[in-house]
Amino acid sequence: MLTMKQMNGAEASSHYQALKDRLHQRVIELLDLNAVSAMPQEAVTAQLTKLIEQLLQQESVPLNQRERAQITQDILHEVLGLGPLEPLLADPSVADILVNGHKQVFVERYGRLELTPVRFKDDAHLKKIIEKIVSRVGRRIDESVPMVDARLADGSRVNAIIPPLAIDGPSLSIRKFSKDPLQLYHLIEKRSLTPEIGELLKAIVQARLNVLISGGTGSGKTTLLNVLSGFIPNNERIVTIEDAAELQLRQDHVVRLETRPANIEGKGEIAQRELVKNALRMRPDRIILGEVRGAESLDMLQAMNTGHDGSLTTVHANSPRDALTRIETLVSMAGLNLATKAMRHYVSSALDVIIQIARLSDGTRKLISLQEVVGMEGDLITLQELFVFQQTGLDENRKVKGRFKATGVRPKFTERLTAKGVALPADLFDPLKVYEC
Repeated sequence: MLTMKQMNGAEASSHYQALKDRLHQRVIELLDLNAVSAMPQEAVTAQLTKLIEQLLQQESVPLNQRERAQITQDILHEVLGLGPLEPLLADPSVADILVNGHKQVFVERYGRLELTPVRFKDDAHLKKIIEKIVSRVGRRIDESVPMVDARLADGSRVNAIIPPLAIDGPSLSIRKFSKDPLQLYHLIEKRSLTPEIGELLKAIVQARLNVLISGGTGSGKTTLLNVLSGFIPNNERIVTIEDAAELQLRQDHVVRLETRPANIEGKGEIAQRELVKNALRMRPDRIILGEVRGAESLDMLQAMNTGHDGSLTTVHANSPRDALTRIETLVSMAGLNLATKAMRHYVSSALDVIIQIARLSDGTRKLISLQEVVGMEGDLITLQELFVFQQTGLDENRKVKGRFKATGVRPKFTERLTAKGVALPADLFDPLKVYEC
């Protein structure tokens, strides 16, 4: 009898999948779920490994030691984890996992997409994994609710969409977050920003300026929001509001709020706007809103204008000016018939700093502009740029070349920083300091 190693690729894969499915089904039948739920993870893994080895001995399929270890590991992943995705979730070099149907799984490593050999048995197998993910956070996905946002236990962001909306089968996207959140020095080492910019960002947060982080999808807005939140003093009460909780704050006094979708009857939805209103009654020192994308932007601006200084949020936009336009559009969704000038005055008085970040063509993420919201001139909100990243070209490896530099403008908010006891070096905004990268 041929071992799997001696079979051709397709035949071996088919036999392996059939054996794994058979063993998996037997494990589920023999598993006492009540007993397992009461046992520690290490004991469950040990017991399951022993059970799988016993079942393998009863099979007539010849397997070498490596194949036995592999099938045992795969079944453990199916029973205790997320099946074929577990090795990718455990790989620290993987930033994104993108599943396009059961036959195609891409990952992002170091800013580049690459196809993996990972496969699911069929669409039903992939859908089962998706259901396992969303059920853990009290959500559901089926034909009546065919798309969902969720998160993994470690805070990784998950989006899933299934037929009939996804034509070629279920699609799953996982934005991983490292167990050790990135800190400022990591961003400086990666040349996402300079030490001077980092020093200014720290001062801005400590002086309780209101900050809007702007950027495109996958540009690193949440990562930068995590870094900035780390500068908030530990004695302040922080309330975070997100669609899917993913911020990794290190302070002691943090209250995390998460939106809730409607139930099967279409009732019970709790949107970000309701959570922002509720957060104002919770005596917060700081409010951190994961992302503004609707009418909650008005409530966030009201919070910034009524004593909740030092609030942080993000928005999807390609430039600081676009970010202001988008905020205006989102405020109009609240249903208030504000005159354009009045709305812009409201926005300009609420926001102090806009940080623009971008994912460049080589996959690197950089802070490309840091601008101060100065006020109003006529009907327009005025901005002044403090730091900028200028792209100068690509090297022989298609890596982006450019330079960080200060514009030489000293921000008006330095007086507020001084009043808060936050001092900045005199040469921080020196335009002659240029960082080539």
